[in-house]
Amino acid sequence: MGAVGTILVLCSMVVIAMPTVHGIDESPQAVEKWFEELGRMKEKVTKIHFYLHDTVNGNNISAVEVAGANVTSQSPTANFGSVYVVDDPLTVGPELNSTILGRAQGMYAYAGIQEVGIQISWNFVFTSGKYNGSTLSVLAQDPIFHMYREMPIVGGSGVFRLARGIATAQTYSANITSLNAVLEFHVIVIHY
Repeated sequence: MGAVGTILVLCSMVVIAMPTVHGIDESPQAVEKWFEELGRMKEKVTKIHFYLHDTVNGNNISAVEVAGANVTSQSPTANFGSVYVVDDPLTVGPELNSTILGRAQGMYAYAGIQEVGIQISWNFVFTSGKYNGSTLSVLAQDPIFHMYREMPIVGGSGVFRLARGIATAQTYSANITSLNAVLEFHVIVIHY
């Protein structure tokens, strides 16, 4: 057995020996047991504050346009029909070099003809701290020129299983030329 074979065997042994990810057992049996105990669990309310860095142009690009319609550039809102895939950093502070809490992964599409609005489908994937390995799912419409935007949290995983709540977004900074933006989020979720 070569070096690659040895590495694969060792990796599979680690996977077998460690059925939990970040302290949460995600095996089908554990999830079933969790649901059986759900009626005895108390709901928790968690508040999380962070900044999302959406970088379309320049260094450290985290949002890439993957589709656009033939009429996108002529649309009344200038971007109608554009679709972006994102892997945006989530940080403690508004600076990009601030401590990273996780990533916003998913996509958004410019979906407004009358008003600039973005349809969002994201997972906030936490990669550090007490929520490491957990996610929150957002499915929302984002009228980006409104001061505050309320976005539903429609689910989660890890410590946020069956999460529901609201993420309130506010533009912290935006560059109209580069389309880069920093959004401030205040998230409140109920979970078990």
